[in-house]
Amino acid sequence: MAPTIVAIDGPSGVGKTTTSKLVAERLRLPHIDTGAMYRALALKAKRHCISFEDAERLAALAASSSIDFVPGERPPRVILDGEDVSDAIRTPEISMGASTVSSVPAVRRALVRMQQELGARAGGVLEGRDIGTKVFPETPHKFFLDARPEVRAERRYRELAAKGAEVPLETVAREMEERDRQDSTRADSPLTCDESYVRIDTSDLSIDGVVEAIVGRIGA
Repeated sequence: MAPTIVAIDGPSGVGKTTTSKLVAERLRLPHIDTGAMYRALALKAKRHCISFEDAERLAALAASSSIDFVPGERPPRVILDGEDVSDAIRTPEISMGASTVSSVPAVRRALVRMQQELGARAGGVLEGRDIGTKVFPETPHKFFLDARPEVRAERRYRELAAKGAEVPLETVAREMEERDRQDSTRADSPLTCDESYVRIDTSDLSIDGVVEAIVGRIGA
């Protein structure tokens, strides 16, 4: 029997990470945060003084990188070339860099292969922006989470504040809008929701409510 793959796509600030982790726990599957993989590569590029727009060097960097996850924590710890970079990748700069890096076709191909290999091990709940359209398009379990822009910005603002980052709400909203624009207009694997997805607006739902909606659809 093929491993179970659950695709949870959507923009930032909709609750993908927490939801995906809880769904994975309910289904006893690994949780794979694919967005963290692009963040990790953006961090590595920054450390190597490689521009987020240097497609050739970014492609070479992706091909020579190892990115994995340590399960059992929320969110899973992200391991880049043997180093835990879970906290270092959660900054506004790396977030925007990840969006730019992810628009490089060769980078996406390299990381999609990694994601497919991770999912092939034992299945998984994969969160990202193109899981159901590019990484595992054949899975029957596809969910697209969304929320009103002001709700998403407020959630992201609280997340950053909890980590000690003093970023004005207006800046968070503006950067989120720019990230959305980049993700939805890139030529390779843009963020999109087609008819194969179950769309869930999380604006007025609790995390538990979103989890129940997903698990109920899967039938667990």
